[in-house]
Amino acid sequence: MKTYILASLAATATATTYFSESFDDSWSDRWTIPTKWKDAAEMGSFTHTAGKYYGDENNKGIQTTTDARFHGAIAPLSTEFKSTDNTLVLQYSVKNEQELGCGGAYIKLLPSEGVDTDSFGGDTPYAVMFGPDKCGYNSRTHVIFTYNDENLLIEREPRMETGQLTNTYTLIVKSDNTYEVRINNEEVQAGSLYDDWSFLEPKEIKDPEQSKPEDWVDNALMDDPEDTKPEGYDDIPETIPEEGAEVPEDWDVEEDGEWEPPMVPNPEYKGPWSPRQIDNPDYKGEWVHPLIPNPDFVDDKTVYDVCANGCGFVGFELWQVEAGTVFDNILVTDSIEEAEAAYAEIAKLSEAEKSMYDEQKEAERAAEEEAAAAAEETDESDDWEEESAEDKEEL
Repeated sequence: MKTYILASLAATATATTYFSESFDDSWSDRWTIPTKWKDAAEMGSFTHTAGKYYGDENNKGIQTTTDARFHGAIAPLSTEFKSTDNTLVLQYSVKNEQELGCGGAYIKLLPSEGVDTDSFGGDTPYAVMFGPDKCGYNSRTHVIFTYNDENLLIEREPRMETGQLTNTYTLIVKSDNTYEVRINNEEVQAGSLYDDWSFLEPKEIKDPEQSKPEDWVDNALMDDPEDTKPEGYDDIPETIPEEGAEVPEDWDVEEDGEWEPPMVPNPEYKGPWSPRQIDNPDYKGEWVHPLIPNPDFVDDKTVYDVCANGCGFVGFELWQVEAGTVFDNILVTDSIEEAEAAYAEIAKLSEAEKSMYDEQKEAERAAEEEAAAAAEETDESDDWEEESAEDKEEL
């Protein structure tokens, strides 16, 4: 244990923090709200708040405020991040207080060059897009990399966390071309970049010069030539009159027509006849298309290197039908241990946040029950007054 602690301390000591944002009162000095992305009428704003429930009222983030609007914000990294021979760790926290039905809550890591912060938006080139996104029943955590000017979506989408409390999302990309996605410091998915994204063309392709021979037999079974249909098989009806059915006593032939008994399934009926199946002596198995080396395949041992030329910004560009997401605790580092330590501090506030959430929900539930009881009492009073008025009229 002692050795592990010393190793962790050494790793943290050599780590580089490229960006750390806890949204103190000076946050707006570092962040730009793009004014040229959309018309002002289409844009929502951010407010600086701890939200409706929290572990510490002074621990604030920025919250989307306007339903059915775009929300954008971008900030420069304190130190440019280069991914060559390096580990990328991107971490931030998300709190969907609004019971999100449709909207994004993802973050982007952008290149150092060619970014106009005033125009930052959905069409701005980025290196990494990471985080939760939900619309109706479709919910996932995006992990998208830009590779050769193409945005590559992950093919095995990690889940996103539900609920209205703070959740911390972590993406780790290593120089051995592996990755890991964590939610609240627990692994939800990990693997090879080659396996879960289409960075490269396949090494082999089907030989275009080859095709299945016309005489190839790939039916494992065949009709038994010695099996014949039993005599009278097709004469068995599918349904028969119900046994014991009687004409109803009130049946009138002139009005109801000639009575016919109800029909029921015939237990003797076995369906359309088909010959018995036997092993096919000419069966050769499934035909396998021969493969050849793909002339378009180009190997790349550095697909992880998404910030080879340097990344210099993080940003949010979102569309939300229901606003109310609080973002906080953004971290860009090359140290997994640093991200874990940062999450440990976030987690310390989780229990208090959960307690406050439960208290508010219980108060809301009690208020709703009280309002419903009052409404029911009013209805009963109105009914009594109406009945009293009717009784007086009768007198």
